[in-house]
Amino acid sequence: MAEIETVGLGIHWEDLPVGRRFKTIGRTITEADLVAFVNCTGMVEVLFTNTEFLRTESAIKQRVVPGALVYTFAEGLLVQATMQHTGFAFLNMELDIKGPTFVNDTIHVECEVMECRESGKRPGMGLVRTRNRVVKQDGTEVLVYTPLRMVKGRSLKKG
Repeated sequence: MAEIETVGLGIHWEDLPVGRRFKTIGRTITEADLVAFVNCTGMVEVLFTNTEFLRTESAIKQRVVPGALVYTFAEGLLVQATMQHTGFAFLNMELDIKGPTFVNDTIHVECEVMECRESGKRPGMGLVRTRNRVVKQDGTEVLVYTPLRMVKGRSLKKG
């Protein structure tokens, strides 16, 4: 029987030349997402949990979501699209929050490869650094981060 291609698998490091760009699909952040994230992480700051505080004391009047939630959703969008079976390690990053994200905003990630090279220590693996811009539905950039990842190569056999 002929082998059937599996779709949704990640991108090998050899296929990520410097300058390659792509973007993910969008994801709307809901009130339920905010509540679940805040409760799961313990980030029960009044800015995220108290609508009366927002109405009477905060300069921000909308339901703002933590930058950490935006970052984790961005990573989820990228994992679905690029890292299944090929992403092996998240090594480091710099992160810069550019502006607020609110409940009902739809985000996507625009990714550009900044560095790609074979790992000197792990045969069959590469090191890939990207610049990931998280962008809202209106084109506003809300978060930028630059992860360095260890990524499987095409030559690395299943095992």
